[in-house]
Amino acid sequence: MSSQQTFRAGQTQGHAEAKADEWIQSTKNTAQSAHDKAVDAAHSTKESTQQGQEQASGFIHQTSEQVMNMAHDAMDSVKSTLGVGEHSHKK
Repeated sequence: MSSQQTFRAGQTQGHAEAKADEWIQSTKNTAQSAHDKAVDAAHSTKESTQQGQEQASGFIHQTSEQVMNMAHDAMDSVKSTLGVGEHSHKK
């Protein structure tokens, strides 16, 4: 092999190594970007879930209060109809 062929072989090897390094770095960058996006999506999902739970909890609390008030009103109505309770003791 002549010195020029050896030089070209070395040059080709150098270019191949440089290209491989570029691909490796590009792959690392892509992996890091995907990781960052996954972390952001996880945080967003967690926040959305917490907001949904808070809204559901508030809705359930409000609904239970309304049901309790309706039951109390119905009980008062039945007592009034039957003449039982506070109203019947007052004369």
